[in-house]
Amino acid sequence: MDPKYSVLPQGIQPDESSPEWLSKGDNTWELIAATMVGLQSVPGLVILYGSMVKKKWAVNSAFMGLYAFASVLICWVLWAHRMAFGTHLMPIIGKPEQAMAQNYLLSKYSHYNIPTADYVFYQFAFAAITVILLGGSLLGRMNFYAWMIFVPLWVTFSYTFGAYSIWGSGFLQPIIDFSGGYVIHLSSGVAGFTAAYWVGPRHSHDRQHFPPNNIIHMLGGAGFLWMGWTGFNGGSPLASNLITSLAILNTHICTATSLLVWLSMDMIFYNKSSVIGAVQGMITGLVCITPGAGIVESWAAILMGISSGSIPWFTMMVLHKKSSFFQKVDDTLGVFHTHAVAGLLGGILSGIFAKPKLLRMFYGSDKYGPGFLYSIIDGDIKRGLRQMVYQLLGAVFITIWNVVATSLICIFISKIVELRLHEDDLEIGDDAVHGEEAYALWGDGERDPPRFNRTPKMPSFCRRHGTSH
Repeated sequence: MDPKYSVLPQGIQPDESSPEWLSKGDNTWELIAATMVGLQSVPGLVILYGSMVKKKWAVNSAFMGLYAFASVLICWVLWAHRMAFGTHLMPIIGKPEQAMAQNYLLSKYSHYNIPTADYVFYQFAFAAITVILLGGSLLGRMNFYAWMIFVPLWVTFSYTFGAYSIWGSGFLQPIIDFSGGYVIHLSSGVAGFTAAYWVGPRHSHDRQHFPPNNIIHMLGGAGFLWMGWTGFNGGSPLASNLITSLAILNTHICTATSLLVWLSMDMIFYNKSSVIGAVQGMITGLVCITPGAGIVESWAAILMGISSGSIPWFTMMVLHKKSSFFQKVDDTLGVFHTHAVAGLLGGILSGIFAKPKLLRMFYGSDKYGPGFLYSIIDGDIKRGLRQMVYQLLGAVFITIWNVVATSLICIFISKIVELRLHEDDLEIGDDAVHGEEAYALWGDGERDPPRFNRTPKMPSFCRRHGTSH
C-alpha cells in the first residue's frame, strides 16, 4: 500500500477488495441506480401489466415480465453484454463473448471509478426493461411458448445492435442519447408494434372491452416506474456528480409536467380526469426526458414535458382512432405512442435543447452538439444542423432495424410454434395458459370464463400437428 494512505482510518484504506481507483461513492450509487432500474421491471411493470389488463389475463401479463427479466439476465452475461459494449466486430455490433470472468468484472470500467460488474448489471437492467416494455403491445393473446423464444432472440438480434451502434463503438456514436430514448424506448415501441402485427389481435371480445382489473395496483406499479427513473437517468453518468443531480431533477420536472398536460387534455376534450390517462402522461414524460435528462436545462425539461403530454396524447387519442393503419394492429397498451412517439420526440428535442457546457461535462469532450438552439445563439448553425441530422439518422436506423429484425424473429418463431394462442385459450385466459388465476372472485360486470381446466394439457401449438389434449 502507498504510504500516503497510512494516515487514513483502517476502514477506508485501499486494499485488495478496494483498489485505489475505486470510488466507493460512485460504486454505491451505481449499484443503487441499477437496482432501481431493476425494480422498475420487477415488481414495477409486473404489477402495472398485471393490473392494467382484464382479470382473466392478470397472471399471464405479469408473468411475461418476470420471465423476460430472468431470461435476459442469462443471455446478457453469456453473450449479449459484450455484443452491445464489447470488442468491435462490425460498425453495428460487437463480438459475442461472455461477461462472467473475474478479471473482467473486477477491472476498472473505462475511465470511470467503478468496476465493470456495475456496468454489466446496470446495462442488463436496461436491456430487460426494454423487452418487458415491448411486451406491453402483446398482452392478452401471445402464446407464452412463443414469448419464451422471442425474448432471447430479440435481445440478441435487435437490442444489442442498437445499443452498440449508439452507446458502444458503433457508427452512431455522435447521437445524443443520454439514457436510452432511442436505444430503449424507440426500440421497444417500434418492436412492440411490429410484433403485435405478426402475432395478431386479441380475442374480439377482449379488444372491445379490456378494462383494468385493479386501478389502485396500477398506480402502485406506476409509482415504482416513476421513482425508479431516478436510477434510470441518474445512473447514466456512472458517477455521483453534478450531471447526476441535474438529470434526476429534470426527470421529475418533465414527468410531472407531462402528467398534468395529459390530464388537462383529457379534461378539456373528454370532460373526464382519467387516472389511466394520467399514468400514460407520466410514462410519456419519463420517456421524453430520457435522451436529454442531464444535458438540457430545467426550463427545457418543462417544454419537453408539455410536448410529451400533448403530442403522444394526440397520436393515441385522435390519430390512432382515425387511422386505419393503427386500427389494423392491436397494440394492447399503446406502447407505440407512449414509447416510440415519446422517445422519438425526446431525441429530437434533445438535439435542439442540448447545452454545450452540459454536453462537455457529461461526455468529457466537445465532439457532441451543440443543440440546434445554442448553435443559433453561438452563430455556428452548421454544427447544430449536423447534430440534428445525426438525431434523425439514429431514429431512422433504430426504426428500420427493429422492424426488420422483429419481423424476421416472429416469422422464424412461427415456423416452430404458433405466435397467437388458440381461440379457446383466448376465451379462457390465465387458467388455460398457466392453470392459475389471479383472483378467486369475479365481479365488476365481468363474467366467469366459459370453462376452467386445471389439469395439465399440451400447449395449444401442438394442435397444429394433430396432438390431442
